[in-house]
Amino acid sequence: QVQLVESGGGLVQAGDSLRLSCAASERTFRNYAMGWFRQAPGKEREFVAAISWRGGTTSYADSVKGRFTISRDNAKNTVYLQMNSLKSEDTAVYYCARGRGGVPGNSRYEYDYWGQGTQVTVSS
Repeated sequence: QVQLVESGGGLVQAGDSLRLSCAASERTFRNYAMGWFRQAPGKEREFVAAISWRGGTTSYADSVKGRFTISRDNAKNTVYLQMNSLKSEDTAVYYCARGRGGVPGNSRYEYDYWGQGTQVTVSS
């Protein structure tokens, strides 16, 4: 079973930055696209960002484009989400997920393994 563990969440003020990490225990991590999703109370889980298996292609939700950056270090089996200029509407539980292939899709149905999530709270 593939295991993904997110970390780096916390409480920050609007305008601050935060970097999330997702560590994978799977040796074949480097062969798959990775994505970040988030879920706020009362809402469905939504796409945030994704990165191709090699890291050369990225995709972002319009709401975070220009503020968030996804990256990966396959040697460390880790994917990151750098979040800048945080807003209160970014408050949610953030999840990392492994894609079913190497393409960075924006649908949760294109991912087959999920981490437990890490809470990000942005206050004003």
